[in-house]
Amino acid sequence: MDRFPLPGLHPAGWPFIAGFAAATVVLGLIAQPLGWIGAIATVWCAYFFRDPKRVPPEEPHLVISPADGIISAIAEAPPPAELDMGTAPRQRVSIFLSIFDVHVNRVPADGVITKLAYRPGKFINAAFDKASELNERMAIRMTTATGHDLAFVQIAGLIARRIVCGLTIGQNVRAGERFGLIRFGSRVDVYVPPGHRLHVRVGQRAVGGETVISEVLTAPRS
Repeated sequence: MDRFPLPGLHPAGWPFIAGFAAATVVLGLIAQPLGWIGAIATVWCAYFFRDPKRVPPEEPHLVISPADGIISAIAEAPPPAELDMGTAPRQRVSIFLSIFDVHVNRVPADGVITKLAYRPGKFINAAFDKASELNERMAIRMTTATGHDLAFVQIAGLIARRIVCGLTIGQNVRAGERFGLIRFGSRVDVYVPPGHRLHVRVGQRAVGGETVISEVLTAPRS
């Protein structure tokens, strides 16, 4: 979980923290109680953009959680059409991030990024199952070190208005590596490849970069 008292901050948060701090000064000049409210909001903003260190498992046959949050759903669903992975359903693990969770996203496995696809959409509550289909999203496809085709998707939520993804096609990545974040409430879906066994259940809290989502049981088909 979070390593306090100084877990570090994600660089994307500094403009927001500075803005909150500036507003706090202005509010404090208007009325002291308003300044205290602004100070509390500034502390919360810094808390939101915290970036704690994580220790990912080193086994290459594992898929780990790309985000902190609650496993809100596990269902059979085809990967996003824009990733060109076919229509066969896979086990989809959905992780819901509240405004109090760490929002830094992490790569779920060792491998190579093979496709990135952004799609605009709505901003309904990310806890709802239909958010996977209707909301703004960044879909990512990769080939893992074990040769499996893996997809994971950043999904904007009710008050999220910005998805940040720093990955590029052809990039070699390591499990647990930071790759982006979603600002102010969101969801991340993982489409587990065939031949994997799940290690999570609905209602469980996942820790990004550490919690094991699934493990390889069979080799991919050639």
